[in-house]
Amino acid sequence: MSAPATGRLAAIFGCLGPELSPQERAFFRDADPFGFILFARNVETPQQLRRLTAELREAVGRDAPILIDQEGGRVQRLRAPHWREWLAPLDMVSQAGDAIRAMWLRSRIIAHELRGVGIDANCAPCADIATESTHPFLKNRCYGFDTDTVSQIAAAVADGHLAGGVLPVIKHLPGHGRATADSHKDLPTVTTARADLQRHDFAPFRSLNDLPMAMTAHIVFTAYDAQHPATQSPVMIDVIRREIGFQGLLMTDDLNMQALAGDLASRTAAAMAAGCDLALHCKGDMAEMLAVAGACGGQTAATQARAGRALAARRTPDPVDIEALEADLRHVMADRGHKPMAEAHV
Repeated sequence: MSAPATGRLAAIFGCLGPELSPQERAFFRDADPFGFILFARNVETPQQLRRLTAELREAVGRDAPILIDQEGGRVQRLRAPHWREWLAPLDMVSQAGDAIRAMWLRSRIIAHELRGVGIDANCAPCADIATESTHPFLKNRCYGFDTDTVSQIAAAVADGHLAGGVLPVIKHLPGHGRATADSHKDLPTVTTARADLQRHDFAPFRSLNDLPMAMTAHIVFTAYDAQHPATQSPVMIDVIRREIGFQGLLMTDDLNMQALAGDLASRTAAAMAAGCDLALHCKGDMAEMLAVAGACGGQTAATQARAGRALAARRTPDPVDIEALEADLRHVMADRGHKPMAEAHV
């Protein structure tokens, strides 16, 4: 790895509540992280959220990217009554007359909602391939059970976001679908042979390796590295870069997840030493953010180059008629007698 650069921190941080505290504002100003991530605890109303995203950017004095997890179903931070409630992705895919079109339309509408409150990156698409044994925390967040279906729908999801001026963050490299444990609580171990992983699990990510940003998986793949989860494995980061061919900006999954061992400083240091570009810390706890900041260091020259390319992919949204998109989506779903949203809320 190249030597760390001084200046902008190689991190993405959350904040504690719906507005910044003076302590958070000062910390973000001094640390200058790459960007920020929001959760339900940060969300009240559209007006409040626009203020918060503006405050975050003001704290660092630039147009920093602001991320969120707005997949739909269980994993969506913007909810009714101010935002649409979506079906879980796998449910929507299974119910749509044209799943690729439905997921593009859904993603374009989600991007429109995100941009409306100052959010310009979404942690989607999920290109993990579901199996019958995939842990329930992930299974209905997937798009299908085979490589072609997942690859095509993930591409549509990414394209819908990009058309709406929102950067997609593909996850979870190099593939989370075989995990039978919840990495929020335990460390999953996958014992599948290399040839099967390369042919099956890695394939959707390989087909989308030109996307600007991606997130790692906290999973051990024994065929490659039986000691370290992918996030902290130089071997697996090399697989992501070489076998899968992803050359974009690579962030960790949340470093607070209990799949990882040790304190936050050691977790962060191990991920950065393995080759991750950015450390993701979501909790908004100041003491923990200080520990992550002390361990991740400044962005390397390679990270700075990848970050520049990723941010250059942000663009002004294409002109859109949201009512027409909603009507199109209702038509696509009506082909099979279903509604696109969890509460038919438009």
